[in-house]
Order: sequence, then C-alpha cells, then structure tokens
Amino acid sequence: MSPRRARYRTGDEALDEQIITLLEEAGVHRDADLVFEMLVSALRMGREAVDRGDLKLVNAALKELRYSFLVFEPYRRVRKVSIFGSARTRVDDPGYVAARDFGRAMADRDWMVITGAGPGIMEAGIEGAGAERAFGVNIVLPFEQEATPLLAGDPKLINYRYFFTRKLSFMKESAAFALLPGGFGTLDESFELLTLMQTGRSAIAPIVLLEPEGSTYWSSWLRFTETELAGRALIHPEDLDLVKVCTTIDEAVDEVCAFYVRYHSMRFVGRRLVLRLTSPVDDDELADLNGEFADIATTSPFVRVEASASEIEDDDVPDLPRIAFGFDRRSFARLRHLIDRLNQRAPAAG
Repeated sequence: MSPRRARYRTGDEALDEQIITLLEEAGVHRDADLVFEMLVSALRMGREAVDRGDLKLVNAALKELRYSFLVFEPYRRVRKVSIFGSARTRVDDPGYVAARDFGRAMADRDWMVITGAGPGIMEAGIEGAGAERAFGVNIVLPFEQEATPLLAGDPKLINYRYFFTRKLSFMKESAAFALLPGGFGTLDESFELLTLMQTGRSAIAPIVLLEPEGSTYWSSWLRFTETELAGRALIHPEDLDLVKVCTTIDEAVDEVCAFYVRYHSMRFVGRRLVLRLTSPVDDDELADLNGEFADIATTSPFVRVEASASEIEDDDVPDLPRIAFGFDRRSFARLRHLIDRLNQRAPAAG
C-alpha cells in the first residue's frame, strides 16, 4: 500500500516526500503507509522535544515488539495456549503437576504453549510441552524471576523490560488461556483477560481456570466474583461465562479444543462482524441463529458472505466459509454463546 495514502503526516510536504523516498530506497513496499506513519510519529516526538525518558520508553517498547513479532512469525499458523500461574510453586505441588500435565496434553493436540519463562507454574508448562513446542516471554526483574534453563539458548525465549509489551505478546499470540493458582500477577492477568474480552478489546478465546487437586483457589475466586461483582451488578452475570473452572486436565483440554471444533476466527469488516468457520452454515441454521441471537444482531441479520477485499489482501483465511452480522459491539458474553452454538452444530467428523 502506497505511503502517499497515509493521512497522518508531518505537516511539511517536502519532509513527507523525503520519508517516501527513504521507504522506497529501503525496499519497504507492503504496508508502506503504516511504516510511513510510524516514522512520522518518531519525527514528531523529536521535533516536539519529548522528554528523553519518554523517548527511551517508546524506543525500547518498539524494539521489544519488533523482535517479538520476528520470533513468533514462523509459528503464526500454529495455535498457542498461554499458561499463567505462580513463580513460587514448588515441583512437588499439585499445581506444578497440573501445569506440566496440561502442557503435555496440549502439545499432544499439536498446540504450542506460551509461559512467562520463569520457575514454578511457568517452568512446569514448558516441561510438559517440551522446549520444541514452547515459548518463553520472560520479564526482566531485579528479584524473584530468572528464565528457566529449559529454554536456555532457545530462540523462542524472549526477554522483556516492560510488562505491557509482554502482556501484549501474550494476548496477541494466544488462542486460549489456562490459569493456575498464583499471586498478584496471576490475578492481574485473569482480570485483565476478562476486561479485554468483556469490552471487545481482544477477540473472544477460551479461558480455563485450572483447579489443582485439593485446591479451592478458583472456586473461591468464582464465589467472590459471583457475590461481590455480579451480585452487586458491577458486572453482568453472563460475563462469567467467559471463563470456566476445570478440575481435571481432560476437562481443561476439551474446553480449549472444543472452542475451535468449527469456529476459526473473527474480524470486523466495515460495520459487520465476520465469523470464519471450518464448515458452512445452511439455511435452516442461519434462520435459527437469526431467531436465537437477534438480540445482538442489532444493525443487520446473520447472512452468509464471501471473503472481503481486505481479507483477501491480507490473506486472512479467504477460503473459509463465513457468516456476518451487525454486532452490537457490547454483548461479548453473548458472542461467546454464539460461538458455542456454532461449535455444537459442527458436522460430525468424517
């Protein structure tokens, strides 16, 4: 895409032309308009005398994200599950065993795992999946966390200075999330996941709260959220349908994998939400969807559609069947129910 289509500019036409020339000489052609705007942002900050500390933050974050994208790119087509939990969990703890067994079970289903690369639950997930099917997104801290030796020298180990770039990588690269007992960090991650999905800032994905043998961690958490949040109308009761407490490895694995039995992915195209599926929706099912989920299709009904021009340009699974509807952009728990319904009506294997 030509940088001349970029709307965000320096305000100096001659300088804009110099940036365009630089991009052409550097061989930047695909999405050149976006690269153009990133360079404009850097130049604007330089001209606006932004504080050096702020410039260092932006510079480091951009470098961290660039490197992260580079590491994940060869595995873009492989689904990944992030595993969260305490770095203080010992090897003989049931939580460690559960994380290890869950990582192994997901690797057996051809998934990869992402963990924070530290000790405890994070190391257990990597041990279970095996280093060849694991990513480590390590946060560099002055205490407590050091990268697990299981990924020593592995190019899939990434070190981050900032929590926000690390969290972005977790969210962007994961197709599912499994949380085990942990401290402030784990609770922060659990509530942030729910906030992002509840508000539509992240695509709906399965969130499993894995309760180890003998633990009451997540059942206690669920009672608190039901009583103090849903019970006081601070959240909608259906928001809790975005998570599921699982007490066995099989239950957790089935919850994750069943989400993708038929549903593949979603994308907004114009004012409609497009759901990409692995099998088409027939007329009868389409009518049922328009009846059952009319409450969230507020601006246009469910219809079958072909891949849009933007999806084709991005090579965004253009060959998959699709349905689209005018989503109200607020009922994300109901959107989860819709995905569950589509999966329940998936054609039988074979």
